[in-house]
Amino acid sequence: MVTAGVVAFLLVAGGVLLWIAYRKLDGNIRTDSATDRLLAKLEAERPSRTAGAQGAENILLIGSDDRSGANGSYGGEAGTQRSDTTILLHLSADRKHATAVSVPRDVMVSVPACEKPDGTRSKPGLMQFNWAFETGGPACSIRTVEQLSGIRIDHYVILDFSGFKTMVDAIGGVEVCVPQPIHDKDAKLDLPAGRQTLHGEQALGYVRARESLGDGSDTQRVGRQQQFLAALVRKVESQGVLLNPARLWPVLDAATSSVRADGGLSSLGALYDLTQDLRGIPSSDVVLLTVPRRPYRYDSDRDEFVQPQTTQLFTALRDDRPVAVRPPGSTPSPSAGPDTGQGTDPSPGAGSAEAAFARATATASPSAGVSPTFEGRTADVDACVQH
Repeated sequence: MVTAGVVAFLLVAGGVLLWIAYRKLDGNIRTDSATDRLLAKLEAERPSRTAGAQGAENILLIGSDDRSGANGSYGGEAGTQRSDTTILLHLSADRKHATAVSVPRDVMVSVPACEKPDGTRSKPGLMQFNWAFETGGPACSIRTVEQLSGIRIDHYVILDFSGFKTMVDAIGGVEVCVPQPIHDKDAKLDLPAGRQTLHGEQALGYVRARESLGDGSDTQRVGRQQQFLAALVRKVESQGVLLNPARLWPVLDAATSSVRADGGLSSLGALYDLTQDLRGIPSSDVVLLTVPRRPYRYDSDRDEFVQPQTTQLFTALRDDRPVAVRPPGSTPSPSAGPDTGQGTDPSPGAGSAEAAFARATATASPSAGVSPTFEGRTADVDACVQH
């Protein structure tokens, strides 16, 4: 009788604790209702999903360089922000493949007219991609990506500097390979060469550093970000974080406290479902790449998209077809399809991706050929092994 009573008490107590934990995590998540309302007002202008992509999901991951609040220590003008990093994450309908496509922050694109924070509307124009976020917030970034790609964005997640550091610390840091010592005062980064585990502040400095590494280009910085993400995926998979409640709790707490998301993704249940989808995809089937780009013809400090490769990439994702990649700098095999080496195609540049996509989708036959092979990497490849 006493034993039964103890068991009953433990079950009730456990249920209460689970309920409290659920409420805490669910309450952490911030819903970006303003962005949802802006997108709803412009529903008629947004792309529809193709018949072959039913069940697939497209999530725009936005890393904000907001300098307000806890991010004020990173300098810059408080209250202003641009998209420091933007990744289009495509989950295939069968949840067997995931493709993460980085959109360079300095690429020149046509940004549509967007509603600004003061209620006025901006003028459409050709500008750096990250200016879309500063002009009209997440809604403007989403509409810009949808316009240039023809891909419907189903969900979005916004993460700032402080949130990124919290996330990295929650999983115990991420291992990277540093080919040469790094001393970057602006990025608050001082690292020796070699394999090492980076935690919050160091990890943020590593993915943000630009001027003191390589050729100082945003392209190389995006490559380091992709290597970091691949290492993060391997860390989560290899250590069973998603299956170990003791390790999963701090990760969930950090994740739910660090992001803003759309209404459809800003609940613990929705994030759990997304986690389950991602957990079932092997790291070898998680592809990371950058939209094919080259230096902008009128300003080498900016980028422009390379055609027809950009249209081919977006069309493959729009139709929910797998994207094949080869290591950056490698020579494609004769059977790998058209080469998508960046910076060699003389076709239309900045601002032409939208027109090229429209032409391609208008003339493509249902049996359009297999997608070419793009420069990129899969998440199972350890960058340190390659050095």
